[in-house]
Amino acid sequence: MSKSLSNNIRKLRFEADEMSQQTLADKVGVTRQTIFAIEKDKYSPSLEVAFKISNVFKTPLEDVFTYE
Repeated sequence: MSKSLSNNIRKLRFEADEMSQQTLADKVGVTRQTIFAIEKDKYSPSLEVAFKISNVFKTPLEDVFTYE
């Protein structure tokens, strides 16, 4: 059984006045393509980027990312 990282970024963006991927990328300091890849579970962010994303949404890291 393989473990995988999943996330709630799409839901959090929607709840944050439908924040665009580009806006989130600008706030975090990455490209929109990086946010897209993380959202689609195609790419696991660095710990630093993961914390920056959780800070943007002012929510605990565990509410943004889940490792199963």
